[in-house]
Amino acid sequence: MDDILDDLGWRPFFKAQISDDDDRACHPVRVMAVHRGKTVVAGAGAIDHVVPVIGESGTAEDHPTVGDWLLVEPETAQIRRILQRENLFKRRAPGPDQKTQLIAANVDTLFIVASCNQDFSVARLERYLILAREVGVEPIVVLTKTDLTDRLDMFVAEARDLQPGLVVEAVDARDRDSVARLAAWCGKGQTVALLGSSGVGKSTLVNTLRGSTSIATQAIRQADDTGRHTTTVREMHRLDQGGWLLDTPGMRELQLTQAASGLADVFDDIVTAAQDCRFNNCAHLTEPNCAVQAAIADGRITATRLDRWRKLVAEEAYNSADPAERRALDRISGTVAGKRQ
Repeated sequence: MDDILDDLGWRPFFKAQISDDDDRACHPVRVMAVHRGKTVVAGAGAIDHVVPVIGESGTAEDHPTVGDWLLVEPETAQIRRILQRENLFKRRAPGPDQKTQLIAANVDTLFIVASCNQDFSVARLERYLILAREVGVEPIVVLTKTDLTDRLDMFVAEARDLQPGLVVEAVDARDRDSVARLAAWCGKGQTVALLGSSGVGKSTLVNTLRGSTSIATQAIRQADDTGRHTTTVREMHRLDQGGWLLDTPGMRELQLTQAASGLADVFDDIVTAAQDCRFNNCAHLTEPNCAVQAAIADGRITATRLDRWRKLVAEEAYNSADPAERRALDRISGTVAGKRQ
């Protein structure tokens, strides 16, 4: 049984959570996919799906997501409990209700996929990097559609400039030899998650990593170089190298919430410079002795990067606030907007 579990990514962190005879009577299983009304799992027993008895109450984190480890009662396939997660990717779901949407759990490496065409966005890459740094997972930027550009060096340089030491791999997602450079993160028991907006070539990359063509892909639109959404569920796929790849539906909207530490990590250059400002509450606009503006003047920080940081800080603070705080912020922004009219 241990070999099967190890193959799925079982490790001492999870085993240490099985403490008594009741736990030992259950089967540990890993969530392979979540469909509407059905959670598909794999483990050492014959259980291939579980009964979602955790219920409709509680927070989003009380429900299983792809990559989770569960303890399941063998006779009923009912969930006893979700084991504590090593990490959890989540986002604020689109819409006004502020609900949290779980993306993936227990991930070793995050492949942030971006395409070398008009859809390439530094701002979007920064959001994914913040997400990875917040939960402590190593990010690898994977650039796809390299055959569509004669400016590959520019795309690579822009991605590497996001953070010192950031690993960036440019691949032809259809070519096994090109994709093979990602093998170092795909070994036995390792879990890699893919994040990227719709149409960047994630499904093609998954097929090549698996040595399969079973996942549907769609051609890009010629008008704007944008692909169409093909992945509709979060699902784990077995890789040739022995690891697991967790594909997710493309996300063009990624609202930040409870990600202050990840935000500070990705924008460490601005945070560090701000420590030398004359005033603790410096807005980095026209204040005297502003170290951030000095860094812009000598080329260490760009004005556009500072602008993106400001917007992300405001967004993260708003999304992380409680309802009363958000109403107060809404009133303030409404007052400011009214004065500007």
